Amino acid sequence: MAHIDDPQTQRANTTYIRTAMNEPMLERGHEFELARLWRDRGDKKALHELVSSYTRLVVAMASKYRNYGLPLGDLIQEGNIGLMQAAERFDPERDIRFSTYASWWIRAAIQDYVLRNWSIVRTGTTAAQKSLFFNLRRLRAQIEKSGKALDDKGRKTIANDLGVKVKDVETMEQRLSGADSSLNAPLAENSQEELQSFLADERPNPEDVVIGMKDGEARSEWLSKALGELSDRERTIIRERHLKDEVVTLETLGASLGISKERVRQIEAGALDKLKTSLGAMVEDKSDLFLEG
Repeated sequence: MAHIDDPQTQRANTTYIRTAMNEPMLERGHEFELARLWRDRGDKKALHELVSSYTRLVVAMASKYRNYGLPLGDLIQEGNIGLMQAAERFDPERDIRFSTYASWWIRAAIQDYVLRNWSIVRTGTTAAQKSLFFNLRRLRAQIEKSGKALDDKGRKTIANDLGVKVKDVETMEQRLSGADSSLNAPLAENSQEELQSFLADERPNPEDVVIGMKDGEARSEWLSKALGELSDRERTIIRERHLKDEVVTLETLGASLGISKERVRQIEAGALDKLKTSLGAMVEDKSDLFLEG
């Protein structure tokens, strides 16, 4: 749905558009002269004349994006930013018209604004997704114009044309089919219930949290008792190899303890067997030793 401005804003937009359309067109030679004056001397008067003559291009391009539900005035402002960026970077020695060069910058600025403001959910994070966002409606309209509905074959054709996955086309199609909705919006008029009241909370409930804490404390106590039955050297190897985020290598432990890495491996294997036996004697149900997935 297109955005509808209030009457005062509409009048201001109309005045600006009329002024832009009345700006004189530049001859090729004069255009390059203005660009050189700005580039070489920082002549702001030349910059103003160069930019003003192409505000009509901004208006024309901004008008193409009105159907995204954003204010025309904002689209024009963003396009003008792109126009200024183009003027800053334009090189008259390349012998291309400023309008050709500026078109890319104007379009990019407007499209970035649309993507940032069309939805509170970020859209088009990659170049391919951005192309999909701005071309899906046009390509879908072409398919439907031939009397066909957009089916799986049509989505595959669009995906191939734009270099994206079919799933990306399906996801974008869903995004474009509906607007954002507030979770605080009432379900119906005069209703006290909000949409968020019907969202499932996938977090564990308080009872599960308490049970998990108690189980964790029990496992820690069992492990502490089992480690207490090991020798100092065995405990050191088990802690360094299995109870720390960064595992110490056999070779490093061997150098620290003054033994070979093969001897460390043997002690480690023996200590693990001891732990297994000790823990097994403490717990009736062996599954209690493991965290639930």
